[in-house]
Amino acid sequence: MVRVLFSFFIFLLPLFSASAQTLRVAAASDLQFAFPELATEYEKQTGAKLSITYGSSGNFFAQIQNGAPFDLFFSADKAYPRKLVESGYADPNSLVIYARGQLVIWLPPDSPLDLTAAGFRTLLDPRIQKIAIANPEHAPYGRAAIVALRDAGLYNQLKSKLVLGENVSQAAEFVQSGAAQAGLIARSLALSPALKSGKRYEFSGSHFLAIEQSAVVMNSSPNKQAAGAFLEFLKTPAARAIFERYGYLPPPPAFPLGEAR
Repeated sequence: MVRVLFSFFIFLLPLFSASAQTLRVAAASDLQFAFPELATEYEKQTGAKLSITYGSSGNFFAQIQNGAPFDLFFSADKAYPRKLVESGYADPNSLVIYARGQLVIWLPPDSPLDLTAAGFRTLLDPRIQKIAIANPEHAPYGRAAIVALRDAGLYNQLKSKLVLGENVSQAAEFVQSGAAQAGLIARSLALSPALKSGKRYEFSGSHFLAIEQSAVVMNSSPNKQAAGAFLEFLKTPAARAIFERYGYLPPPPAFPLGEAR
């Protein structure tokens, strides 16, 4: 009987170990409000914990290449994860688009400007002296902001007004603090508790841009199975509902792991 119980315990030990694992996650800064809720729901279901560090996708890309010990990388675009796969740092079979983000114009709640009436051209108003965006050198939302301004035919007129945050969260902080009068930021941040009382303009028609945000498991991870399980969790209805609540669109339909475009 003792031998049977001991064998049963040995069989269960890997399951207990998996539930006790802590996954080290590098996450783009636009995820800072959605991810705590996702982590709580995942821990409730599995017992696994997430240790999350937020920052710009490009900086994480460089850190991972220099040996930063992350299990998972959640980028605000699909280019950085794909480059990690191509250079052998990440598992190609894990590459997945987990959500699609959106760029919005955000103004403080006390701004006298009417975004609804003028839309994109609000940024030309002389009362807007500074426009905050994420640094396009290493932040996907910064690059998306430049694309949006060019597509609207406003980049040359507005480039002297641009101030660059280290990431999209810092760009939002610039507008909150008064260092800038407007910002091109992630919709997920504009809907966050700190910013949702502000004014926002959501692009539509030819100006609409959905940013395909991708994740990948690091080849150096000692927890690859658990990391893959978390990516699978993100496809569940509970996880999708959390992403939607924080302003994200779902990934393209019928889009399996390992085939990110």
